[in-house]
Amino acid sequence: MPFNVSWHTLLDELEELPDGATLITPLSHKRFRITDVQEHRVIIQFEESGENRPLQRDQFETLHQRIQDSQGRFQLDRLPPDADPYPAVLSLHPRFEIDEDSGDIVETDEPATSQLLETPAEESDEERSEPEGLEVYSDALLLIDALERNDITELPELETETLIDLYTLLSDVQRNANDLRKDVADVLLNRLHHDRPVSGPFGSVQRTSRRNRSLKDEEDVLDTLKEAGIEPERVTSVDRDKVDDALDVTELSERDVYEIDESEYVRKAEVDEERKETRLQGLKDQLAATEGEEAEELRQEIEELESRIDELTEFKSGQAFHTPAGGET
Repeated sequence: MPFNVSWHTLLDELEELPDGATLITPLSHKRFRITDVQEHRVIIQFEESGENRPLQRDQFETLHQRIQDSQGRFQLDRLPPDADPYPAVLSLHPRFEIDEDSGDIVETDEPATSQLLETPAEESDEERSEPEGLEVYSDALLLIDALERNDITELPELETETLIDLYTLLSDVQRNANDLRKDVADVLLNRLHHDRPVSGPFGSVQRTSRRNRSLKDEEDVLDTLKEAGIEPERVTSVDRDKVDDALDVTELSERDVYEIDESEYVRKAEVDEERKETRLQGLKDQLAATEGEEAEELRQEIEELESRIDELTEFKSGQAFHTPAGGET
């Protein structure tokens, strides 16, 4: 399809967008809005920074041509950083879509999905519901309830039973949040196709790599080093297991061969899941049965809880990412 036809189809789609509709860039995941549609350019505004930026028609044409030259599938990580909004806007065309799993922008024969994140009407009508099977949600709800019922700024003044409950809930939230964090990371890993930071509303993440080393078979290592002129005695060390075996058949004590530093700590021994479930159900029933202003207050508390759960499971912010204006695709 000639670009001129595609361009005017895209402009028609942009004109039909409701006021305040939000899009998201596929690489850096920055939110932005279309503020003006003109014959030769589209003006956008980034939500976080408030920066206004024109997206030029000829840049869209270049991207369109690259997709055509790549047999209808172009890798997004081949774009310069400042070109990130172009594929997001182009995805509003009914024949182009972003495939985040493969990291491509694709030309299709069927109506496609877009990077349109939300519209104001959809956002206001969205209903919250409790996620099923998510243990961190339930534990966090119980923890928030406990934190609100006790003055945590004065921990020494709290009863031992209260401290035990707090420690148990904190431990459960930490474990379950970390499990969920790993699950989220596994999915994200398939969507990060470059080494540039990718931003969300609360932070950013970046694909990176970790290098782990483990020695090969001991005899192979010693033979290899010996061939290189390194005597085995230079790299062998005391084996802890063999030392322990020696202690068992001598009169030596641990302190004769070990530096021992003892410390004490608290460890969670068991959890009363039935008691937790009873309290949790009581909180839910209280919300369901309450009407009027009190109900609204409880609902706000639940919404605040969900926000705090997001904080428990979020990634730490990476290096700030700034895209210069006026880059070419």
